Amino acid sequence: MKELNIQIPIKIYEYEELTDADRKLIDAACEATQRSYAPYSHFSVGAAAQLENGITVTGTNQENAAYPSGLCAERTTLFYANSQYPDQAVDTLAIAARNERGEFLEDPIPPCGACRQVMLETEKRFKHPMRILLFGKKGIYELKNVGGLLPLSFDASAME
Repeated sequence: MKELNIQIPIKIYEYEELTDADRKLIDAACEATQRSYAPYSHFSVGAAAQLENGITVTGTNQENAAYPSGLCAERTTLFYANSQYPDQAVDTLAIAARNERGEFLEDPIPPCGACRQVMLETEKRFKHPMRILLFGKKGIYELKNVGGLLPLSFDASAME
C-alpha cells in the first residue's frame, strides 16, 4: 500500500497586510454582497475578479424559490467575465460573505464544489493560474491557484 499526502499552502493575511490592489479587490467583493439576492438563505455572497487586462468584474449569489435555479456569486462573476471578456484570464478572484444579520463572517468562506469546478475550468481554459482570496474578519486566505481548493481535480485531461 502507498499513501498520498497532499499539502495545500495557504497564506493568511490581515487586511492591512494586503497590497492596495488586493484590498481594492476584497473591498469590491464585500461591496458586491450588498447586491446579493438571498431572500431564502439570507446568506449574501459577493465575488470580484481582477482580469489580466486590469478590469474588475463583480457578481453576487442569486437565489430562486425553486432552489436549484439560483446561482453562486463565484459562478455569476466568472460567467460574466468570460462572456464579456472572452480573451482575458482571471488573475485573482476574491470572495466575501455576510450572514443574515448583515455581518461579514469571522472566518473565510470557501466556494462550493460546483464553483470550484467552474473555477478550475476557467483556469484551465486560459492556461493561467487564478489566485484566490477568501475574506474573513479574522483573516484573508490566499491560495496561489484553484488546485489548492480542488486537489485531485477532474478536468478535460482525464477524458483523453
